[in-house]
Amino acid sequence: MVPSYDNNSEVGQSVGPWRRSAVSMAVVGAVFSVLILGLVAVNYIRGRVYEARLEKRLENLKIQIGKQSGDENALVEEVRRLDLEFRRSRLPRPDFSRTGGYLLLGSLAVFVIGVRLANSLAKKAARPLVGMGGAQGRQEGAGEQIREAAMARWSVIAALGLAGAIVLFLVLRPHVDFGLSEVADASYPTQEEISRNWHRFRGPEGAGVCADANIPDDWDGKSGKGILWKSKVPVVGHNSPIVWGDRVFLSGGDPNQLKVFCFDGLSGSLLWTGDVERTLPKPGEEVFDVMEDTGFAACTMATDGKRVYAIFVTGDVACFDFAGRSLWTKSLGIPDSVYGYASSLEMYRGFLLIQFDEADSEAGRSKLIALDGLSGDVVWQTKRPVANSWSSPIVAATASGDQIITAADPWVIAYEPNTGAEIWRVECLAGDVAASPVYANGLAFFIEPYSKIAAIRTDGKGDVSKTHIEWSVDEPGPDICSPIGNSEFVFVLNSDGLALCFGAADGKTLWEEDIREDFLASPSLVGDKLYLLTEKGVMIIAEATPKYKELARCELGERCHASPAFANGRIYIRGVENLYCIVKERPQAP
Repeated sequence: MVPSYDNNSEVGQSVGPWRRSAVSMAVVGAVFSVLILGLVAVNYIRGRVYEARLEKRLENLKIQIGKQSGDENALVEEVRRLDLEFRRSRLPRPDFSRTGGYLLLGSLAVFVIGVRLANSLAKKAARPLVGMGGAQGRQEGAGEQIREAAMARWSVIAALGLAGAIVLFLVLRPHVDFGLSEVADASYPTQEEISRNWHRFRGPEGAGVCADANIPDDWDGKSGKGILWKSKVPVVGHNSPIVWGDRVFLSGGDPNQLKVFCFDGLSGSLLWTGDVERTLPKPGEEVFDVMEDTGFAACTMATDGKRVYAIFVTGDVACFDFAGRSLWTKSLGIPDSVYGYASSLEMYRGFLLIQFDEADSEAGRSKLIALDGLSGDVVWQTKRPVANSWSSPIVAATASGDQIITAADPWVIAYEPNTGAEIWRVECLAGDVAASPVYANGLAFFIEPYSKIAAIRTDGKGDVSKTHIEWSVDEPGPDICSPIGNSEFVFVLNSDGLALCFGAADGKTLWEEDIREDFLASPSLVGDKLYLLTEKGVMIIAEATPKYKELARCELGERCHASPAFANGRIYIRGVENLYCIVKERPQAP
């Protein structure tokens, strides 16, 4: 006899496979949720335990470097290795957690939908009223159940396989992507590449020295003689141009906009403009006001040959690639600076160095910051016991190793560039320090405005105020212009036109010359010639010898506040409105 079913049993036969698929979907969602939750938990524990221990070890090594008096190369190399390991572990972790969170929400949604769908279908499932079927009916029913079970098993296997593939991708992706970016982007330029370019304020080491013998020494802006091109700069700024290859970068700003500009060094064409979002005062804070002499873009940019970096008076930092794509931005907060923040940027390998001095020394707010050039993350940060300043840090290749050397009231301080650990300090400055230090002939040279010029040996440890000042001369030091030096001489230039030359070894005054011009740009040294750019835009070229001798005057025809840049046989000068490229001779047309 054929088994008899009511209408509900027919419905049961139709919804059975769907209910089993819904159950399978719920099982997969549950399994996947457990897997993702476990991975996210492991990622969290890794950050709280492993990275915390690694960071603590790094801090201890930095302290050892600051205290060690002997060979510290092994410690420095260990710090570099651990720092790279720490960043490789830390940087992908937030993305991992965020992606894991999204996947966990998705898998939980699959689980909930599967459970609700299975329950709904179960209510519709039918049962036979009378089980009077014969053997044939029972066999058909058993075969149907086997087919349904097989379909359910394959559904579970397929879903678990897909879930496993997604989990595998989630686990491997951060490591692979980060590793490739390290290989492709983390390299930094060689010293030979740096020496061929003008990558920061006053060029390599901030020294203002150009070794190129083919620099022009005769031009005239009015007639166009020696002027390869002249291009309008869209937004005002007092920062100097920087040069890498055939790219020239500078920045500009006003109350409504902060900009980065890239010009073609051969044609003068504006290749791209980068927009930077500025920090606005918080509710209740005073409206941010900037001195006209400082402006919104007084800080000179820096580049590592792949990316360019800018900082503005608002404390906003921005990074762009050479195609003009914004890579990252960071706000350090509006600095408490009497005249407005104006310290230029420096590079050390993959680090962007920022001397962020603000308020007075008692406030404890000044600091030296190293940002990762790739990400903008803080690599290290060191507090500085100094008042707000306007000088820029330099990285000097001393006999004792690379040092970041800084100047501010009242300390000259040197730091280890990989860690930010203090190496030595000298108490010798006072007042509003704007002139940046320079390093030459084994000595670091500093200026106290209106008061003195000093030379310091750089092989000390700790406070060496009483032991490492090589010489100090009480002369009216510049209030704005930075000094310049070589193995024989140190030259300083006051803003009112008084120029002085000292012996680098002993500080003996060799000559004084009242040029009777106003200066804001710092002097430059090209071979054995001094290049002195007046505020009126006249370049005075003089011999860099024990006796002052003027060789030429070249008029640009536009007022100038910024120091010139020298690279590839060309001079780049920023006027108050235009950017100029000056050459020794015009290139011949092909």
